[in-house]
Amino acid sequence: MKDLDRIRVAVLMGGPDEEHEVSLASGSAVAAALARVDGIEVESRVIDTIDAEALLRLEADVIFPVLHGPWGEGGGIQRELEQAGVPFVGSGTRASAIAMDKVRTKELAAELGVATPAWQVLEHGTERALAAPAVLKPPAQGSSIDLFICRSEDQLKHHRAQLHRSYETVLAEACITGREVTVGVVGDATLPLVEIIPADGFYDYDAKYNRDDTEYRVDPDLPDLLTEACRCNALAIGRALGCRDLYRVDFIVDEQLPWMLEVNTMPGFTDHSLLPMAARAGGQSMESLCHDLVRMAATRAMGEPTTRR
Repeated sequence: MKDLDRIRVAVLMGGPDEEHEVSLASGSAVAAALARVDGIEVESRVIDTIDAEALLRLEADVIFPVLHGPWGEGGGIQRELEQAGVPFVGSGTRASAIAMDKVRTKELAAELGVATPAWQVLEHGTERALAAPAVLKPPAQGSSIDLFICRSEDQLKHHRAQLHRSYETVLAEACITGREVTVGVVGDATLPLVEIIPADGFYDYDAKYNRDDTEYRVDPDLPDLLTEACRCNALAIGRALGCRDLYRVDFIVDEQLPWMLEVNTMPGFTDHSLLPMAARAGGQSMESLCHDLVRMAATRAMGEPTTRR
């Protein structure tokens, strides 16, 4: 690649994970935004999976893998991209794999001194130590797929048995009461915080992508110390993971602390998605955001600094 003013970008979307439809919406939005940027030539490709040899045949200067789920953002496609040696937007294999694993991410947060709700990994037959209320979820899924907030012991028993029919291990997590806040990061800078207020109190898959009654408050009215703690903790976790270009860290904020929930290394780009929403509130259009991300990947491939413009 010789010219940052003329870049061929292949936008990948779809994938084999349960978030296939969300990826299609995100990828289509990214491709449409990039098509409106002068000097960007865009090819959209819907995939199931793809290997290094097929990636090379795309003849792209930069690949933007707008994929969600264990394969799409958990290290699968990233491994193929690194093997192909093609510049791509987003975190590499190691950071993606750790971030997708909620247990490893929580362990890392604890090592950094970042508060995260108490947890327990449950295998078949493991005696549960956490009592209700608690959250049960798969250790490596996104978009709140198969996540249950259990208010009673009966609910915990029922949903654990339900999850074990699909997953060998289940993550049990203490239920923290507070405000749900997310911090998006682009390059090395945090975006304005976004508070999420679901109509029924639970930000599930339907509330994220299908319903229009979820309320979002950009730059919410939080005490300055808690706002700064969210920003600092998001950056610290991202650095420790080795995230790059873009990521999002989710917190529950009570009166004293932000409690880290999870990290998303390829946030959504749908019309409900939080990272583009925060960027827009900070004065950056979708076109500018996507262009910046492509330039970061292209500049990194040329061995130059990759901070945000």
